[in-house]
Parts: sequence; C-alpha cells; structure tokens
Amino acid sequence: QVQLVESGGGLVQAGGSLKLSCTASGRTFGSNTMGWFRQAPGKERVFVAAIKWTGTIKNYAASVKGRFTISRDNTKNTLYLQMNSLKPEDTAVYYCASSTSSSSSFAPARAYDYWGQGTQVTVSS
Repeated sequence: QVQLVESGGGLVQAGGSLKLSCTASGRTFGSNTMGWFRQAPGKERVFVAAIKWTGTIKNYAASVKGRFTISRDNTKNTLYLQMNSLKPEDTAVYYCASSTSSSSSFAPARAYDYWGQGTQVTVSS
C-alpha cells in the first residue's frame, strides 16, 4: 500500500556529513509520523529520529541529538535525515518508516506500519 525508498547512503570519513532521503509512494495520506531507524550487523534495529505531520515536532535518540536533523516535505512525500559530525559508530543500515497511527509513540519499531529497504551508511575512522 505504501512504498518507501531510501537513498543517499554511502561511505564517509569520520566528521563528515551525509543526507539521506526517503521518498514515499502509494497511499501516503494517512501518514502521521515518519522516522529513521538503523541496524548494525548482529544488532537490533534501533530508533534514530522521528517527525510528525506538521514537521514542528521532532524526536531524536540521545546518541544523535545535536548532530542529526530530521525533516519532511509533505508536498514531495519525502523524508530527510541530515547527518553531521558522523562517527564510526553511526555505521549501519538506515531505514525509513511510516506510521499511520495517531499514537504518541515514536521510538518503538512496532509503532510503524511501513518500512523501506534500507540504505548503507559507512563511516570510516
């Protein structure tokens, strides 16, 4: 019903920047919250950042707060994650997700209905 496609991942040196994009297609009008998660090999998928419909309410994991910025352009059905001051520990597959629920929950992966295929971000030391 909803398809999410991430782009913008790649290899970057520590201290550098990357900007991820996630374009949604299909029936996206019910999206209330969109978020970014990441998963390193052998690790659980963890919350990174989330943004609500208005774009004014944002939440970040403590590990990325002050370095990452989430935003969305509803006219383009696109979600963004600007990543600055990247660290090797940021290396992971990054996934975008969309929630059609009006729930206030934003960090649990189970709160999201649709997921992208992921894009690899590798930060070298």
